[in-house]
Amino acid sequence: MRLGAHLMRFDSVQPAQLRQELADTASAAEEAGLGWLSVMDHWFQMEPAGFPAYDPMLEAYTTLGYLAGRTETVQLGVLVSGVTYRYPGLLAKIVATLDVLSGGRATFGLGAAWYGREHEAFGVPFPPLRERFEMLEEAVQIAKQMYDPERTGPYEGKHYRLAETVCSPMPLSRPEIMIGGSGEKKTLRLVAQYADACNLNQYANSPDVLRHKLDVLHGHCEDVGRDPAEIRVTMVHNGGALIAGDVDAFVAEMRPYAAAGVDTVMLRPPATPLAAWVRDAVAPAVARVAELPSDD
Repeated sequence: MRLGAHLMRFDSVQPAQLRQELADTASAAEEAGLGWLSVMDHWFQMEPAGFPAYDPMLEAYTTLGYLAGRTETVQLGVLVSGVTYRYPGLLAKIVATLDVLSGGRATFGLGAAWYGREHEAFGVPFPPLRERFEMLEEAVQIAKQMYDPERTGPYEGKHYRLAETVCSPMPLSRPEIMIGGSGEKKTLRLVAQYADACNLNQYANSPDVLRHKLDVLHGHCEDVGRDPAEIRVTMVHNGGALIAGDVDAFVAEMRPYAAAGVDTVMLRPPATPLAAWVRDAVAPAVARVAELPSDD
């Protein structure tokens, strides 16, 4: 099992210090051997999660571009982009650029979007959920076509129509496609059909529920003729035991997730400087969780 850092709050330092804070966090992540660094794709902080909407929030791909220039090994991604935020051809181009400039370390993370307030605030259309799932499927199809050098022709969908799907330069290594969410009828079906990875973020505190979601995913994989082992399983966790300095308790907490086949646990920071959190709280657990056995 690998550990990652999900940088979803930027309120521990003043804006003028964020550049250095992120640089120090990137260095700490690489020194610790983290396998993942991600940010959210939001314009406001997540009010439904209990944060003030006006708390600092950096634009996702600008931030990842900066992190790409400060790192050499860690995988980079957005957890996850809302399908409504950018036209899918443009998003595929953005991720391809991130992959080239990071030396082949980009993940293409996508979900159906949910934060209505920020859409209304910025004048971005927010269609009904059924339409957003249709858009999500088409966006993934477009990304797959964009990253295939043999397919540069048109794409015709219900929501998106592209005259050409040229992507030059092509990504150095076709970006992993990650779909976020755990809905059993639609999201996990799309994971089985299209994704290289999934993020089951809201079930990070219940190994039994996570196993159930994976059983559902495996059923969808059987329906579409897919080997579930091809799909990397990730989750988000608050890492409370690590914040308290109890590495043993955290490793014990992660054991059933590793046994279930979770590849990467993405930890959310508390209200503390990010670099110090990675260095002092997260780093001591990296080697320990890497030794946990899986059922695979």
